[in-house]
Amino acid sequence: MGMIVVGVVVAALLGQLKGEDGIVEGMFSMIKTGVVSIAIPLSAIMMLWLGIMRLAEASGMIQVVARLCRPVMKRLFPEVPEDHPAMSAMVMNMAANMLGLGNAATPLGLKAMQHLDDLNPDKGTATNSMCTFLAINTSSVTLIPATAIGLLAAQGISEPYAIVGTTIGATIFSTAVAILSVKLFEKMPIFNRRAPVVEELTGASAVSQPAASQGISARGQFVLVTVVALFIGIVFLETFPAQRTAMQNALGLSGVVEQLNAKPPSLEEKPSSEADPVWQRGISAMSVAAIPFVLVFFIVFAALKRIPVYEEFVEGAKEGWAVAVRIMPFIVAMLAALAILRNSGALLLFQNLLRPVLEVVKFPVELVPMALMRPLSGSGSQGVLVEILTNESFSDTLKYTAATMFGSTETTFYVLAVYFGSVAVRRTRHALAAGLCADAAGMIAAVVICRAMFG
Repeated sequence: MGMIVVGVVVAALLGQLKGEDGIVEGMFSMIKTGVVSIAIPLSAIMMLWLGIMRLAEASGMIQVVARLCRPVMKRLFPEVPEDHPAMSAMVMNMAANMLGLGNAATPLGLKAMQHLDDLNPDKGTATNSMCTFLAINTSSVTLIPATAIGLLAAQGISEPYAIVGTTIGATIFSTAVAILSVKLFEKMPIFNRRAPVVEELTGASAVSQPAASQGISARGQFVLVTVVALFIGIVFLETFPAQRTAMQNALGLSGVVEQLNAKPPSLEEKPSSEADPVWQRGISAMSVAAIPFVLVFFIVFAALKRIPVYEEFVEGAKEGWAVAVRIMPFIVAMLAALAILRNSGALLLFQNLLRPVLEVVKFPVELVPMALMRPLSGSGSQGVLVEILTNESFSDTLKYTAATMFGSTETTFYVLAVYFGSVAVRRTRHALAAGLCADAAGMIAAVVICRAMFG
């Protein structure tokens, strides 16, 4: 609600209600992308990996993985039984994230969330284990930031693999902060208040016992009148653009409007060269070979255990479409709010407001758009990275830092919407706070480490 209301007000002030880049077109385009380009393709990927997970469970591979990682996982997730399938599902999700295998990491993570929800005594409310898992997921140690490296190489920046070390350092720091913050927040009373119990009426009882109508308080009536007055003002600004321009000039927003209307350049990735060092090509090759290896190993292991591979795979794959359908409403709601906030210019306005403070603490002001956009949108933050990399006035150090920030942080809002949506969790407790703390830690660490390494 806050993102939508703020986005609409700022869009009215900056003239971003209509047009190709306006909040309305942006919202419809984003939710279409969410369903057509995210949810439906995700369902196909889910079918594949849930089929593989079914084989892993039936063959006993789940228990083997859980035993190997039991000492560490037990400390992180004390509420989860040592031999529970959630343990190994979380381990495999973390391993996939470390190798940058997003297509495999998400289905494995969704499967882990389903296992964790099986242990949840309060359905609809996130448990401590769920919050811990998502905090680690959004800050996972990354060995190969493939997308960021590809964009650096496409721009012709020397030694694009130089961000491998900085990304590992930044993600180690962000993961440590994520674990510390999630363990601290779970003890705070503000995140442990029980949600009010709402009795749902269905069938005949819903007809025979309608909910009693409650009046609106004086404060509520004032809010409604304010909303009506606000939209009258919006109509006025749309009717008289010259008045809006005068208001923008008076508030010093002309520069923000010019930046909103500027089109960022595009940049395509290019593959690594044989001139790259052997260790860099070796790590990249491990990332490429990881998925085929997992597929073959799990299938062969199941066959050796005399598991009917094809039948078990199909049974597991059947769950994929159901999970995708279940998360669609959550994706649509989150992406609609994010599109309104982004296209309105509110983030750009916030960036300009933060500029004086950031100059005092020596945080590069040019990286503020990345810091604000990264937790909200993957495609949006990639666009910001492209804009930074193609700006010839920026130093290579700044570009390395932007790429490290991109590779060491995650789209926290999207991850929470998808993962919690898969198990219908609406009360997320401290998961968002811990995820944002991890993002902030990763960004600060990226700036500090890159400044130390690149000058």
